[in-house]
Amino acid sequence: MPTNLYGPNDNYDPINSHVLPALIRRFYEAKIQQLPFVEVWGTGAPRREFMYSDDMAEACVLLMNSYGGNKIVNIGTGEDITIRELADLIAEVVGCEGEIRWDATKPDGMPQKLLDVSRLRTLGWKHKTSLKDGLRLTYQDFLKTEQTK
Repeated sequence: MPTNLYGPNDNYDPINSHVLPALIRRFYEAKIQQLPFVEVWGTGAPRREFMYSDDMAEACVLLMNSYGGNKIVNIGTGEDITIRELADLIAEVVGCEGEIRWDATKPDGMPQKLLDVSRLRTLGWKHKTSLKDGLRLTYQDFLKTEQTK
């Protein structure tokens, strides 16, 4: 069972993408248009876990080669971050200096989504890509995607 994934070839569509790629697009557009602020839904308080897609692939290979059990194995980092912290980190990676305005009239969703990855850890696996490094790689992919349009 995977956590929230992100990485190259993600869906950056402004209407039907997930939170992380949607924020990359929003901050990029604000930077390009030199907007004074970026609006983000909710309060920023919910906590989410994110994992870089290459790490997911490595975990799957490990499980295919070494797991013979019949119980579900959660694949994730076992670490979470608030949406507010995520927005700050994405703004930094993108180089967007505008203010972040939180629209608390919009829903936050579940307060926390964090997987118990202890079963995976007992197999000796831990993710390799930090969130910040993964965001940098994903933003580079986003820029390549934008340049080909």
